[in-house]
Amino acid sequence: MAKENEAKNASWSSKEVSSIGNVMIADDVIATVAGLAATEVEGVSAMQGNLTNELVGRLGMKNLTKGVRIELEKNTVSVDLSVQMRYGYSIPKTCKAIQERVKNAIENMVGLSVSVVNVHIVGVDTTITR
Repeated sequence: MAKENEAKNASWSSKEVSSIGNVMIADDVIATVAGLAATEVEGVSAMQGNLTNELVGRLGMKNLTKGVRIELEKNTVSVDLSVQMRYGYSIPKTCKAIQERVKNAIENMVGLSVSVVNVHIVGVDTTITR
């Protein structure tokens, strides 16, 4: 898959949206849509990124693309998500919900077809909140 989404200049262009001009959507926007959609699923504790993202998070800066990798080919996007689950939730059911939510969010908000949504469970949050 592509490198963690850090390139600010990369973008996808839609030429079918308007006769007035082009619409350019940055890769980070697609990654942010995917990350936010995944965190909305019940049972997801957090997204997990690489060491750089973890350090940025500890400095108080929020990186909404943390734990998200995307790869664009023409009008199709592949998504890889690194997710930390909450203890007690069904991993297969939660992953299916993540895949459906991310696919729908990208297709509805961005207008790209989603070829695959891979979910990588990288940890389990065992803290109990009541």
